[in-house]
Amino acid sequence: MTEQTAQQTAEEITREQVVQYLQDNPDFFVDQDELLRGLTLPHDSGRAISLVERQVHLYREQRDTLQHELSELVSIARQNERLFEKSKRMLLQVIEARNVNDMAAVIDDSIRGDFGLDAASVLLVTDTKLPDASQGALHVVTPQDAQERLGSLLEGDRAVCGQFRESERNFLFPNRDEPIASVALVPLRSQGLVGVFAVGSCQPGYFDQSMGSLFLSYISDTLSRLLPPMLERHSAGAGTADRTAEKP
Repeated sequence: MTEQTAQQTAEEITREQVVQYLQDNPDFFVDQDELLRGLTLPHDSGRAISLVERQVHLYREQRDTLQHELSELVSIARQNERLFEKSKRMLLQVIEARNVNDMAAVIDDSIRGDFGLDAASVLLVTDTKLPDASQGALHVVTPQDAQERLGSLLEGDRAVCGQFRESERNFLFPNRDEPIASVALVPLRSQGLVGVFAVGSCQPGYFDQSMGSLFLSYISDTLSRLLPPMLERHSAGAGTADRTAEKP
């Protein structure tokens, strides 16, 4: 093969073919110490480095990236563990509540005290009158009012986080001296129950659509199952008290 022919053959070998060959033969550089020492690559510092140095540099970068990702995963796991413990503690107290007013007080205290948020709201949509219903986190509204003020928020089945309209925030968290600026809301649905569970912050942008809603949904799923029998007992107790009061 003449020098000209060899040059033409080399020119026919493309960059992609070289890459593909090395990928297909990862052990090509085994026993090629002289070749490895002769290969150099540009470095950020401006000096040329050997292929071995470049590989070591890449492995260190990969190690640092993996360590950073692992640290983030550990941090998220610890945060989730704390949220789970707070959620469990609140729901155990809710289960032990004697009536809906006690339940509302437990939720209000837990969300503001344990979770460090500014407000909680368990808003029930019903035409049934519940005695002393609007206490703590509990609010009872008619279906008409709820539809006018919340609209499609009542129809969803997933958590919604973000900056709601002012009218919606005021409806969910009424009679506040300091208005709520950011809200996370999830519907309550079970055994004919219609309502929403919402938590609020006075800090704008505290909740946003990118936030996870696992624990909020976990709390709302539990409340959805606890509330119907609790409300039934509440209404039955109120009816008995009314009949007793009517007797001469």
